[in-house]
Amino acid sequence: MNHSMDETNSVVGKGEYSPDSSTVLPEYGQHMAHHRPWSTRIADSFKRDPNAHATPKHTVGADGRVFDLEGAAANTANTPLQRSLKGRHLQMIAIGGSIGTGLFVGSGQALANGGPASVVIAFILIGIMLYCTVHALGEMAVLFPVAGSFSAYSTRFLDPAWGFAMGWNYAMQWLVVLPLEIVAATLTITYWTHGSINNNAWVALFLLIIIVINLFGVKGYGEAEFVFAIIKVVAIIGFILLGIIINVGGSHGSGYIGGKLYSDPGAFNNGFKGLCSVFVTAAFAFSGTELVGLAAAETANPRKSLPTAIKQVFWRIALFYIVALTLVGLLVPYDNPALLGGSSTADAKASPFVIVIVDAGITGLPSVFNAVIMIAVLSVGNSSIYGSSRTLAALAEQHQAPKILGYIDRKGRPIVAIGVASAFGFLAFFAGSKFESDVFDWLLALSGLSSIFTWGSICLAHIRFRQGWKKQGHRVDELAFRSQPGVIGSWLGFVMNALVLVTQFWTAAWPIHYGDDGSAAQVVSFFKLYLAAPIVIIFYVAHKVWYRTPFIRSHNMDLHTGIRDLNLAELIAEERIERASWPKWKRVCVSPHEPTCT
Repeated sequence: MNHSMDETNSVVGKGEYSPDSSTVLPEYGQHMAHHRPWSTRIADSFKRDPNAHATPKHTVGADGRVFDLEGAAANTANTPLQRSLKGRHLQMIAIGGSIGTGLFVGSGQALANGGPASVVIAFILIGIMLYCTVHALGEMAVLFPVAGSFSAYSTRFLDPAWGFAMGWNYAMQWLVVLPLEIVAATLTITYWTHGSINNNAWVALFLLIIIVINLFGVKGYGEAEFVFAIIKVVAIIGFILLGIIINVGGSHGSGYIGGKLYSDPGAFNNGFKGLCSVFVTAAFAFSGTELVGLAAAETANPRKSLPTAIKQVFWRIALFYIVALTLVGLLVPYDNPALLGGSSTADAKASPFVIVIVDAGITGLPSVFNAVIMIAVLSVGNSSIYGSSRTLAALAEQHQAPKILGYIDRKGRPIVAIGVASAFGFLAFFAGSKFESDVFDWLLALSGLSSIFTWGSICLAHIRFRQGWKKQGHRVDELAFRSQPGVIGSWLGFVMNALVLVTQFWTAAWPIHYGDDGSAAQVVSFFKLYLAAPIVIIFYVAHKVWYRTPFIRSHNMDLHTGIRDLNLAELIAEERIERASWPKWKRVCVSPHEPTCT
């Protein structure tokens, strides 16, 4: 009998089934303990998780060109990305995530082109547009916290071909930004070293730091952005306090300034065209705001964390952009030659924030602010790998990119997409070549209008989502989080994005100093500013023709795949108990009728 059992076990060991083997094999769902060395565990963490998801075979028609919309929605909904972002991460990403060189340095050129009043008006209008856009994104992301976020919403609610164009447009933006930001970070170092150390050494160091942060997964990205955002927020608050003191005469020998610069040299420069040119700079300064929605798929509790983070965007726009730039306009005349004297988009000498400090005769602080600019640049570089890798992985999950880019390892990292994004960073080593300026200018031109297209698509997707939601018999009060400006806000955001595209076309075709350069140089300048538009159209038309994708009708929208099943009655009861423990000021400030006040 023992001989028979041994024979049976040997057979089972060869992979054949035996009814007597149930005593030696683990039950279904259980795992046998394995003691493996740490080196093996690290190597295995990069392997694909076999149980995370199984990509279904997508439907293929007789010509092999049928796009599987249902499969795309299912894959983005069931993504195995790691859900480890916490509320504090999302809040700091929302508050300070997109604060970078667009605000610290780019605002200087905007001030020179349009004057202080143009800067304030343009940033207020773009801020209103972003407020509407982010709330629209928040409403959809809380209900559908899927991988790819806004590109996936375009695929699901508008047209798969437009989702394809938007996804690649957004991925290209971040892929190109990484080497540019690394080069910019090395230029901030020259503020102290004056070129005594080869820039390639700093390129290698910064690239290594950014790659290592992203290899720690979404938690590494979240913790890094949490620290970076705190530093940027503290710096801006400190500048606002310093700016107020300088303006009222607290600086040695300056006296009371007030609004004198609005009279001399004036509030506006270059008329209406100057104002329009500032719109483009303002839009660039707000780029990255939408990362909050992209991070929803990797958030532990998006229903609670995301609405809170979305609401922080208003305060970031009002305080960190509007108030800070109002003070800049009161303290720096638009004809200050230093505003246009920068050698790059990260040159602290051209930053109006640094100019204020230098003109006040304060020593030491310019170096501190240069360090802040360097941290802001590294923050954008960090976000570039995160944004591009998640978008590429989502495109692969929707069969809109090579399948290998959808490889997600056992730690929930889209490791192949991270590798591709990181590889683009090595382009920064070409910074010292004679072709540096032309190569980087054309790379940036490929996705220069990416954010405008992305924001407009978010607003339009929200409009179509609400139409489908109503058409299929749902009520607005069923939504876990509602956009405060609603559908009207989305229409406003969509129209304003379209107007920014029009003003960009006008200022690209007929710039402020039109006629100073020859016709050939003018054509090159136009395409450097507007090349992204025909690229997006080409991507859209090619996918549309190849797959013959339909426009998504309201009654055909998939409003079920990936939706978070939420019992609103229980949630409201829980939040009423939580609200009762709040201090009085918080109970007054937050509407008692809003179901997601957290």
